Amino acid sequence: MLRLSKRSVSTLLRSGDRSFRVAAAAGTSIHRSSPSSTVSSSLPLHFLIFSYGFLNLNPQLASDAKRGDAESRWYSSLTNGKCRRSESLAHLNMKTNWFMGYRNESSAAASDSSSQAPPPPPVEKYEYQAEVSRLMDLIVNSLYSNKEVFLRELISNASDALDKLRYLSVTDPELSKDAADLDIRIYADKENGVITLTDSGIGMTRQELVDCLGTIAQSGTAKFLTALKVLLDNKDAGGDNNLIGQFGVGFYSAFLVADRVTVSTKSPKSDKQYVWEGEEGSSSYTIKEETDPQLIIPRGTRITLHLKPDYKGFADPERVQKLVKNYSQFVSFPIYTWQEKGYTKEVEVDDDPAESKQDNQDDQAERKKKTKKVVERYWDWELTNETQPIWLRNSKEVTTEEYNEFYRKTFNEYLDPLASSHFTTEGEVEFRSILYVPPVSPMGKDDVVNQKTKNIRLYVKRVFISDDFDGELFPRYLSFIKGVVDSHDLPLNVSREILQESRIVRIMKKRLVKKAFDMILGISLSENREDYEKFWDNFGKHLKLGCIEDRENHKRLAPLLRFFSSQSENDMISLDEYVENMKAEQKAIYYVASDSITSAKNAPFLEKLLEKELEVLYLVEPIDEVAIQSLKSYKDKDFIDISKEDLDLGKCDKNEEKEAAAKKEFGQTCDWIKKRLGDKVASVQISSRLSSSPCVLVSGKFGWSANMERLMKAQSAGDTTSLEFMKGRRVFEINPDHSIIKNINAAYKSNPNDEDAMKAIDLMYDAALVSSGFTPENPAELGGKIYEMMDTALSGKWSSPEAQPQQHMAQSHNAELLEAEVVEPVEVDGKK
Repeated sequence: MLRLSKRSVSTLLRSGDRSFRVAAAAGTSIHRSSPSSTVSSSLPLHFLIFSYGFLNLNPQLASDAKRGDAESRWYSSLTNGKCRRSESLAHLNMKTNWFMGYRNESSAAASDSSSQAPPPPPVEKYEYQAEVSRLMDLIVNSLYSNKEVFLRELISNASDALDKLRYLSVTDPELSKDAADLDIRIYADKENGVITLTDSGIGMTRQELVDCLGTIAQSGTAKFLTALKVLLDNKDAGGDNNLIGQFGVGFYSAFLVADRVTVSTKSPKSDKQYVWEGEEGSSSYTIKEETDPQLIIPRGTRITLHLKPDYKGFADPERVQKLVKNYSQFVSFPIYTWQEKGYTKEVEVDDDPAESKQDNQDDQAERKKKTKKVVERYWDWELTNETQPIWLRNSKEVTTEEYNEFYRKTFNEYLDPLASSHFTTEGEVEFRSILYVPPVSPMGKDDVVNQKTKNIRLYVKRVFISDDFDGELFPRYLSFIKGVVDSHDLPLNVSREILQESRIVRIMKKRLVKKAFDMILGISLSENREDYEKFWDNFGKHLKLGCIEDRENHKRLAPLLRFFSSQSENDMISLDEYVENMKAEQKAIYYVASDSITSAKNAPFLEKLLEKELEVLYLVEPIDEVAIQSLKSYKDKDFIDISKEDLDLGKCDKNEEKEAAAKKEFGQTCDWIKKRLGDKVASVQISSRLSSSPCVLVSGKFGWSANMERLMKAQSAGDTTSLEFMKGRRVFEINPDHSIIKNINAAYKSNPNDEDAMKAIDLMYDAALVSSGFTPENPAELGGKIYEMMDTALSGKWSSPEAQPQQHMAQSHNAELLEAEVVEPVEVDGKK
């Protein structure tokens, strides 16, 4: 609101300008809900004037402001005096939000009241209300997807309690005087469905029970770590401790399987032992003092789970032992479970009375009593875990036999691994790991896309978390790698079941992959060549898949690849060996893709290269061609497919004069053949890759090869539109030195329209189509052409010439017979 002094308003009125006087809306304020309030509040002074002092100078306006009819009026410097809103707007033909402002006259008096603002109303503060039973239900049923993790969480809490006691005992030895042993004991009562877990840790006072178990999501471990950091002058206390808890909800996982939980705890700081008890679905809990002398413990905590009827199977001692070995095998404190044991002993056997009487009669001498072996059963505590995991030991102190034994035991294998790698990563991310290369592929050689292999066991502070994280820690082409990873600061969710995406995970993945490659490279460089041949036979396709999916590691993948070649058809060679065998003038790595070594080495594309002794790689697996195309080059040598057009053999095959003469001689013949084949080929050219074949059909530089076209047709699910698009161009190349091509050239020069010559071209194209690896679109038509050509070539070659000699021989034989039958007359005694 703009206020003017009385003197200023009087001066303005005395100036005689009517436009100022008619705008005097004394003591009013702009109506905030009006659409024109924003505009009118920013108008110049000579357009709108609102003044409290102006009412005293103009009694008439003041009386108007006190009227109680609350009529809405507006004032403008463009009109004389006050105006009715509806009439003036129509007269001026103006919008309501231009050069005008609203005021409510009924609020004028309130606006002109005392300048002191009334005190603000008091602010009331409320606490968020949470329905505890609903919150517990979310924690129990939403955070954890696997019911059996309840034991892992309770053991982790017990381990934290023991660690706290160990830390505090350094400065206060009196805390650990009551019970010297630091251990965890689990008793399972299968008949009653009760599990009891007892630790000799720090325990809790009554107030700590309320704070830790009565306040959901308050972590006593996190609070202890904070206090420990302060105690150690704000140094990092998390690097050397094994405290696990951080979220404050692990204890409530007990309600996954139990409907009633009892916690009896004794702290060395208190003389009394307290019992906390809670039930599932209840929003309250009870705390009382323990008075039963038989239930008194010297120090620590005893948790009793009364299992639900559906989960009483967890109270089986053998199952408890299995869960401990799976999740808490490497907790830093001994874990004992109550197990049934047995030992063998000999007992006397009572003799049969009849046999005994007969024996006494036969032999009265002294004899030994009969015995038998029986197994005596008893129950006792059994150590279930190993407190020192192998990956925390110095790698120099661990033998190969120990690594192999750990591999077989952890992953249920019966064969020793091909290689292992034990390392510790420090710095930005700290973790320990042992990785293994298995000897065989468990899922089969053709399974290269299985992401859920459960081959990587993830531990956090020696507590097993999950084996479903291998997809996050390794790319899928390295999913065959097995091992364990133990870290202190992994970004897990509250239930510790989901590894969250973060920078730490990416760094860990990068270092794990590097170590895996180093391990595989070590196998390839081993003196025992059979080891890598065995590895390649099982996991070679995985590495080829890596060439397609992981461009960042091409330099690590390429030296590990192995292929057959034209100079090594029985033993695979590496790319390094190929480069070493290259000729000095050779500038590229040549390859040909086919379905077998036999078809590859007999392909017409190789003829000239074999003559020049240029080595060619044979890509005989479906994934090979895509993998090589993804690499593009190796050691500055480009990969070149010899089945595609514009093959350049460099200086190995340069004869410009011969090429020029061939083009001059057969140039028009090429055009004639192209005209006959039409759209089947993009062009017809003189070939530089043929020596014994008359012709070949090569693929375009940017299209599919014949091998790739065959593979894509086999994978097509009915939609052939993409196949037609990716087929690319086909180039028909002829060998000018072959007799067939010379005859075709002569046919063109003598009679270009000769029908037999046209049929010869068609048959030559179809033959090149098959020999080059393509699939003919109409095999029956191709067969008909071959039969027709055979009939022409073989017509009268054996039948007519064979019949003529037989007829001539028959005539000669008959003539001989006739001559033998003719008898000349002989004269005897002057008579015939």
